Formats: sequence, C-alpha cells, structure tokens
Amino acid sequence: MPRTRDEALRWIDHGHPKLSVRRQCQLLGVQRSQLYYEPVPETAENLDLMQRINKQYLQTPFWGSRNMTTFLHQQGFAVNRKRTQRLMRIMGLKGLAPGPSTSRPAPHHPIYPYLLRDVVINRPNQVWSSDVTYIPMRHGYLYLVAVMDWFSRYVLSWRLSNSMDVEFCVAALDEALDQGTPEIFNTDQGAQFTSRQYTDRLKSSAIEISMDGRGRALDNVFIERLWRSVKYEDIYLKHYESGADCQKGLTRYFKFYSHERPHQSLGNRTPWAVHTSQRRGAKVST
Repeated sequence: MPRTRDEALRWIDHGHPKLSVRRQCQLLGVQRSQLYYEPVPETAENLDLMQRINKQYLQTPFWGSRNMTTFLHQQGFAVNRKRTQRLMRIMGLKGLAPGPSTSRPAPHHPIYPYLLRDVVINRPNQVWSSDVTYIPMRHGYLYLVAVMDWFSRYVLSWRLSNSMDVEFCVAALDEALDQGTPEIFNTDQGAQFTSRQYTDRLKSSAIEISMDGRGRALDNVFIERLWRSVKYEDIYLKHYESGADCQKGLTRYFKFYSHERPHQSLGNRTPWAVHTSQRRGAKVST
C-alpha cells in the first residue's frame, strides 16, 4: 500500500475496467476531490471578466446580473446580460434581489429553515457554517469550500476542487467533525448542502440544520467576510499558476488566518486563541 497521499493518488487508474475512480479512492483512503487540483480552463477575456465580477461582488453582494452588466459596460466591456448571467452562474454568485437563483437546490432536495435570526452567538461550537467560493487563477479557476466556527471565526477545514460537486464539501465537513460537533450548522441552499449525502452526515451527529433564506447571501455573513479576506490578502496578490500552487498557498494562508492574524472583532486575538480559550472557560465578547 502507498505510504503517502501523493503516492496513493499516483496509483489511481482512470481507465480501470472494473474499479471506478470513486471506489479506488475509497480503497486507497483518499478523497476523490484531491485528484482535481488543475484549474478549469476559460478564455482569457472571460477570466478577466470573471475576476472583475468577483471583486465587485465582494463590494456589492446585493447586485444581480443586471447591475453587474451595467458595471462591466462602465468598465468598457461590451457584454450582454446573458453572458454576465452565464459567468456568474459558473462562479456560483447570486444577488440578493428576488428572482431565479444561481445556487438553486437540486430538485426534490429538502430545504431547512434559517435558525439564526436573533440568536446570540456566545461560544465556540454553537454555530458552524460552510460555503463555496470561486477562486480565480492565471489560466482558469477552482472552487474553495470552508467550514468555520461563527463565534471564534476559526476555520476548521477547507478543500479545493475544479467542480462544485458534493464530495469535496463532504470531505471538508468530515474533517471538521473530527475536531468537534456544533449545535447548529448553517449553509446556503446550494445542491451540495441540500444533498442527502451532506445532510445525513449532520443528522447522524444530532446537529440542527440551518439554511440561508433564498436570495439572502448575508445570512452567512461571517464566511462572506472570510472570502473577502482570503481573496484580497492572498488570491489576488499571488495569482496562482496551478492548482498545486494554490493548494500550498492556501495552506499557508489559513494557518496565518487562524493562528497568527489578529481580529479586531475578537479583541485583537486570533481565532485559534479564542476557540481554544473558550473551551477552557475564558470569557471573550465579540
């Protein structure tokens, strides 16, 4: 048997006549999403447009495709709304205005109510949340999922993938659950999070499931702030060439974010310090 993850990944035979890639990954003890670090290709012009849309969305998450198309016109790009809608759909972006969502739940997947309105978050492991975001690269893009503790802002786990499938989201969830169990878990209504594979993981640990209201991206505000930090403090500065480079860079960044970067909202303490000190009974107001 292989001794390291990288060695195990090299054993995968995509053309095996009897064993699917999924089954080979199970036998080797690796996540299927780890096979796909290579960014999805797009035209250079579309990548430029997507990065502009992504940066503007961080400033104005309430904008839908109509306002974003106007913004691109002001930037000198002759794009129609249909093209903007396609690019926003690829990126998984959605405005707050009522209307068709680019992050629709899959048909027949159950939707759970939002449980956090007016709830006071005052301890670690009370509420966790997860979300997926678009990661621009020089020659393509990837998707990033993270699981965060709301009170401490500590990032419990994260994964990269070149598709918005459920498997890399479940892999991040499993890693987080190895570290503890929240009382409530909040996500948006995307198909990854409404899937039975995902919700069954939560139910089996007796975790209450909460989902953002449709068209209410700010219901998950803390992880939206995380995405802004990740992109402006790392992704936009580094312009990663490959998926492997992005993996290494984000490994460094999340260590910095959780263990070294002071947060004003946490009294200039790090997320890790708050997460662990609260478990020992210390009091911190946020």
